[in-house]
Amino acid sequence: MELTLLGTGAPDGLPRPDCPCAACANALGSDARAATAVLLDGTLLLDLTPGAALAAARSGHTLAGVRQVLLSHPHDGPAVEVPAGLPQPGRVPDGRELALLTGHRVRAVAMDAPGTGYAVTAPDGQRLLYLPPGAAPAGIEERSAEPYDMVLADVVRRPDALARLRAAGAVGPATDVVAVHLDHDAPPGTELGRRLAAAGARAVPDGTTLTVGVYEDVPDVPRRTLVLGGARSGKSVEAERRLEAFPDVLYVATGGMRGGDSEWADRVATHRERRPGSWHTVETCDLVPLLKDDGGTPLLIDCLSLWLTDAMDSVGAWDDAEWADGGERALRARVRELTEALRETRRTVVAVSNEVGSGIVPATASGRRYRDELGRLNAAFAGECEHVLLVVAGQALPLRG
Repeated sequence: MELTLLGTGAPDGLPRPDCPCAACANALGSDARAATAVLLDGTLLLDLTPGAALAAARSGHTLAGVRQVLLSHPHDGPAVEVPAGLPQPGRVPDGRELALLTGHRVRAVAMDAPGTGYAVTAPDGQRLLYLPPGAAPAGIEERSAEPYDMVLADVVRRPDALARLRAAGAVGPATDVVAVHLDHDAPPGTELGRRLAAAGARAVPDGTTLTVGVYEDVPDVPRRTLVLGGARSGKSVEAERRLEAFPDVLYVATGGMRGGDSEWADRVATHRERRPGSWHTVETCDLVPLLKDDGGTPLLIDCLSLWLTDAMDSVGAWDDAEWADGGERALRARVRELTEALRETRRTVVAVSNEVGSGIVPATASGRRYRDELGRLNAAFAGECEHVLLVVAGQALPLRG
């Protein structure tokens, strides 16, 4: 099955007309995107958009062979003119299947937002799932018999759609996930590719022709990632974003509840409200057994700086005499045990830590000791990670991977 993406943008396109935002201002050249429309095997058109015939011509195709036009979502604004020779667009009722004379079968998939998804099976058995903008499949409970070969979805705005499909077995390691319906909330340039790769997805320019079943371009999700940043830099949000397309994440909170500290309780509540409902939380600083556990559930550890505080408490690192009398060696052994467990882990791990070495030198010896040990811990942990990010003012800068 061959498909051509006549457009890959949101219904209003990218840049949006008359939008002054920075994302729209930077949406130039290959970053500019027309509204998403997909031409399948030259016979089936998913979503009719303005300029579809011209877009097909630019990509070396024609709409002359199209026998069916299906709409996936309500089209606001003036009606789109149907080019001469094309059949009138329609929609398939949820759960119904449409058989085309070409041998393609199209099944309508119910969504949790206005619109219809389409599962297309080619005559040779290859399977494609196309989801409308801002929507995720509704009611996926049982595991699918086999994963789709390709999924086209609104990955940036609805990463939970991928999580649902993965939980149901509809997206597997070999599924080619392509992001479409890209709007001005999508980061520009290389940042978009990096963020999508973390979800196991990719984006392509308008006019790209893809062959379903070719898997060499499926991004590898980094298995170990360290996210560094200062206070309120957005590091926790970035870490959570890297796993929001995956179900059943285990969120490891190393800070505990700190009874009586209302400000800390508010911070914890804010973090919990951000997390997907399918994630589970455990409050512990005992990270080594979790890393050694071969369970397939990804780990999100937030954060290493609080783990270090607990470790330094346990070895008496704040007292100079205890530090000199074995405390330093004990802490080094704890850090070494942690990093060795990280090196050998089979789980996907995203860890958060504070970057504290660039500010004012602490006024106390214990403060300087903590700063120095956190710098050593971050360096040792980063050395075992495929991907390391530094978050500054909400912007993620890749340091490795």
